[in-house]
Amino acid sequence: MDTAVIFPVEAEGFVQSLETFSLKEVGSERWFKQHEYIEKLNMQAILSVSAMHDEFVKELLVSLEKIPVLVHEMILVEVWKQKVFPILCQLQDFKPNSTFQLYMVIHHEATIINLLETIMFHQDSCEAAQDSVLDLVDYCHRKLTLLASGATRSAGAENQHRQVSSIEELQMQNAAEEFEISLKAVSVLRYITDHTDSVSVINRMLCTHNLPCVMVQLIDCSPWSRCRDGEVQKYINGKWQTIPAEDRLKMTKLDGQVWLSLYNLLLKEDCQRKYDFNSFNKNQLLKLRGFMTDVLIDQLPNLVELQRFLAHLAVTEPAAPKKELILEQIPEIWNNIVRENSGKWKAIAKYQVKETFSPSENDLRQQAQRLAQTYNLNVMESLLPEKPKCGSCGKEATKRCSRCQGEWYCHRECQVKHWPKHKNACQLITETTKKIQEDLHLSS
Repeated sequence: MDTAVIFPVEAEGFVQSLETFSLKEVGSERWFKQHEYIEKLNMQAILSVSAMHDEFVKELLVSLEKIPVLVHEMILVEVWKQKVFPILCQLQDFKPNSTFQLYMVIHHEATIINLLETIMFHQDSCEAAQDSVLDLVDYCHRKLTLLASGATRSAGAENQHRQVSSIEELQMQNAAEEFEISLKAVSVLRYITDHTDSVSVINRMLCTHNLPCVMVQLIDCSPWSRCRDGEVQKYINGKWQTIPAEDRLKMTKLDGQVWLSLYNLLLKEDCQRKYDFNSFNKNQLLKLRGFMTDVLIDQLPNLVELQRFLAHLAVTEPAAPKKELILEQIPEIWNNIVRENSGKWKAIAKYQVKETFSPSENDLRQQAQRLAQTYNLNVMESLLPEKPKCGSCGKEATKRCSRCQGEWYCHRECQVKHWPKHKNACQLITETTKKIQEDLHLSS
């Protein structure tokens, strides 16, 4: 895989320029420039890992100490989506010609969690995150709680068979992104449990958030598995895929991440000393024994130790953790953003409608051109973990949309069925590509 998104010298410039923004600046021209940088850094980081090349994006983010900036910007958009976006959707005078810009803001959170999932696999990334690891633990807890409660599971499904407005469609896209983001948070949290030995972080995971019990709930409800028309489906590589009967006991990557997090949280010595194995927590943890089959342990042999630990826990009453007086760090990013903007949510929404999300036709076209270059089709295809899937039914696809080249289908029938949803995006991509070609022709 020789395709590159950016070269190391470009990446260094992008990483060096990363900065934190205020909530009011979300979606601004400067903010969008940084979004493009992060998008390219994310794609390059994935390509480097896939091709087993030098992970220079990760190295730059670590050495230039920019991981805390990424965490801040991710939480900034999370706050914006919770506090500003709902108000913006309800404003009577907001009827955008295009929701393109708004979607890119919503997508920004997914881009950053994707990049963090790629780099946090490494211990030096976890260390370079510094105090922002606490904010990242809180962020992951919020996402895992949503996932375990089922709040992100089938959001938007009830609207699929009726005509929806552009704002409603945007809200549905936001719900779909939230599910993807929450799944990425599962992996990020697992990497934190792998690498951290900070007393404050361990205390936050075990005592403040009781993450072992959240993990038990995730294993119990398995939000990345579902039954449709008598068929078992699992969410793998960004798609719901039907699983043949002989493969249904195979562990997915997400199952593995949850089990490994539990292994770390329950078996590491520092964690065992901190966790309160009271009757409620003990009863929750013992539910895991019902899931620990021979087939599961064959796939993840480390779980033999966890199985032994749970057998021992079932017949003992562990002592309560000692009360220790420690100076504990606390996460600050979410609280600081909310405190700075409390009472200003509506004013920010009105300002952004006027100044940010009502671009001229020319502004929108220029932005679309830049993003079309960012999302280079050849590069995007090299990022795919498997063959393309049909945009309508999810089966393996061999035919492309002839106009935009950006969507795949297995049969003509699926393309026709999917056209009402694909139409706007197709038109925008086609117009942008045509404009780029015209500009290139004129300049030559």
